[in-house]
Amino acid sequence: MTLEFWYEFASTYSYPAAWRVDRLAAAQGVKVVWRPFLLGPLFHKQQGLSDSPFNVVEPKGRYMWRDMERICQQEMLPFRRPSVFPRRTLLAARLALVGARRGWIASFSRGVYTANFGLNRDISDPAVLAQIVKEVGGNPVPDFAEADTAAIKAELRANGEEAEAKGLFGAPSFVCLRATGEGSELFWGNDRLEQAIAWAAAH
Repeated sequence: MTLEFWYEFASTYSYPAAWRVDRLAAAQGVKVVWRPFLLGPLFHKQQGLSDSPFNVVEPKGRYMWRDMERICQQEMLPFRRPSVFPRRTLLAARLALVGARRGWIASFSRGVYTANFGLNRDISDPAVLAQIVKEVGGNPVPDFAEADTAAIKAELRANGEEAEAKGLFGAPSFVCLRATGEGSELFWGNDRLEQAIAWAAAH
């Protein structure tokens, strides 16, 4: 079985999920495919939102930030509430797709999440992303150039369209794909990761 990990770099709960998914899936013999996408267009189309729901509904946002503190403490992940939320993630998502071709998408994605939610660094800043690219073994000059190509831009748009077609409405989301190609199962949220992996391993 294959587990698709659908994530958006502005998604708070995708941060701990990104650090847990490979480890937990490997223990069950489940393959993980990292699928970055942009959640903003889905929020706008499905819910008419132009901002994060955690900003729109203040009590929900207040709860989420405290919940993130608890989760990160439990997972021993650094946490600093971003001074800007949500940050623009377009360039980071395109670079992640470059990383998928180069073999460093997972390590790059974890680096972006740590920068954003662990260190309060601006992940819309090319200099911040260039440092992460270098840290995971990439080369910022050709990698940034590829991130700006029509092919990568089209791939990211296609990811968003596929996410909508699969019924996604938030991140992180996990889609279990049957080996036969017949159907899939959707799980939403960091707290459903274990259930998603168990489903993938059992089916």
